[in-house]
Amino acid sequence: MQERKPDWLKIKLETTGEYPKIRKIVEQNRLHTICSSGKCPNIGTCWNMGTATFMILGDICTRSCKFCATNTGKPLAPDVNEPQKVAESIRLMQLKHCVVTSVDRDDLPDKGADFWAKTIHAIREKNPQILIEVLVPDFDNVDEFLQIVFAAKPDIFGHNMETVKRLSPQVRSRAKYADSLQVLRKAHENRLVTKSGIMVGIGETAVEVEEVLADLRSVGCQMITIGQYLQPTKNNLPVSEYVTPEQFEKYRILGLKMGFSSVESAPLVRSSFMAERSFIEAKMQR
Repeated sequence: MQERKPDWLKIKLETTGEYPKIRKIVEQNRLHTICSSGKCPNIGTCWNMGTATFMILGDICTRSCKFCATNTGKPLAPDVNEPQKVAESIRLMQLKHCVVTSVDRDDLPDKGADFWAKTIHAIREKNPQILIEVLVPDFDNVDEFLQIVFAAKPDIFGHNMETVKRLSPQVRSRAKYADSLQVLRKAHENRLVTKSGIMVGIGETAVEVEEVLADLRSVGCQMITIGQYLQPTKNNLPVSEYVTPEQFEKYRILGLKMGFSSVESAPLVRSSFMAERSFIEAKMQR
């Protein structure tokens, strides 16, 4: 039987301030956000701070990773108007920092790379001053597809490792640990600010966390997020343990000592948590 959530994981959803406005724009434009589909505990905080995470290429993923709440199946054809819809919505929301992610689209010839580039260009055209952070799939580590996204020049190029090396085959349905490192290495070599994220509480050890951090630094990764894994549905992986805030702080200090320019490490941290602040910290270190 899984233990009850500790007090540090219990939060009250903030639904005042900018939250109602952003929610209305998202619903009116029929946009997908990982904030809602991913059941993110920080949705109110981030939307009120002027940061939102959009999910492009639909809401049906071609992969079935054991940690993820996103629907799996046969996706619909991409909405050709989606890049402009996202760009216009960002303008209406007056966001300062947007994060864009997507489902995996292994059904598309280029895994969705060209659509990614079009979305980045559309956002930049309508919102010249905005910071664009992308959280991309691995595109099967095909260099041709990665270069399409690199050329669009997002401010931050993110790709999550998700977990430690030993657990990666159990947690991720298709992505490979070594390939993910190579994706980040290539992005770094293309002079992009790179970012990754991992979840803890799945059965990893502190030594294994240190190993994945070292692997990320070896490929030039500059920013890292570390958060508690929370089982989104009964069909997903169970939580192995609730990592204490004290241990998260140890990971934060370790990451900074290892040379990461920005480390967000706390129980409720997610990939886009405090995204703008993290980018400013990373930029100051460059």
